[in-house]
Amino acid sequence: MTSQCTSNNWNDFNDAEQQQSGFDLIPKGSIVPVRMTLKPGGYDDPSQGWSGGYATQSFDTGSVYLAAEFVVTAGDHAKRKMWSNIGLHSQKGPTWGQMGRTFIRAALNSARNVHPQDNTPQAAAARRIQGFHELDGLEFLARVDVEKDAKGGDRNVVKLAVEPDHPDYAKFMGVPSKAPTGGGTSGAPAQLAPPTYAGTPTPSVTQQRAPVTGKPMWAQ
Repeated sequence: MTSQCTSNNWNDFNDAEQQQSGFDLIPKGSIVPVRMTLKPGGYDDPSQGWSGGYATQSFDTGSVYLAAEFVVTAGDHAKRKMWSNIGLHSQKGPTWGQMGRTFIRAALNSARNVHPQDNTPQAAAARRIQGFHELDGLEFLARVDVEKDAKGGDRNVVKLAVEPDHPDYAKFMGVPSKAPTGGGTSGAPAQLAPPTYAGTPTPSVTQQRAPVTGKPMWAQ
């Protein structure tokens, strides 16, 4: 005997939930807490410290990058996803790799509550990682941007991490404001900041990655 459930009637869809406008862009400049995960590309270069298969090499350009997915963890845009590539190496010059290093530095500062001008030993240690696996699952504040995709349409991307010197950082992360003191350092140990809005639990998010297509974000 086949059981029927009126809430899942496949002949009458009047009681089905209305479609949400999930494809609307997040406004450019929005500040959101995100969890970054890396899609392994299987490319390693031990001489560069690239191990674990996290890096990806482009067949078209030979450039190397980290294919990153960013899931918004709280707020009005919770569970929304964005995809961007973090540059590691370009055959056209050092600019792309330098931009990738700058982004990772800022993401670590944001995740670990380190002021960008803090040069204490604790801050320096917080900006070091043992490998890309430490970036996989990193939670920090990001500023949403908009750029064209391969088909000419608009899409949300993440290009900038919001660091503790930003006026809204303390509000979003639920930590005391941090400012540098004499000598360009805060003098305070680097501490892990809560990954979401103060008092707001992180919703569970199913990590479902989409294929990364097109030219890497910062390719020159």
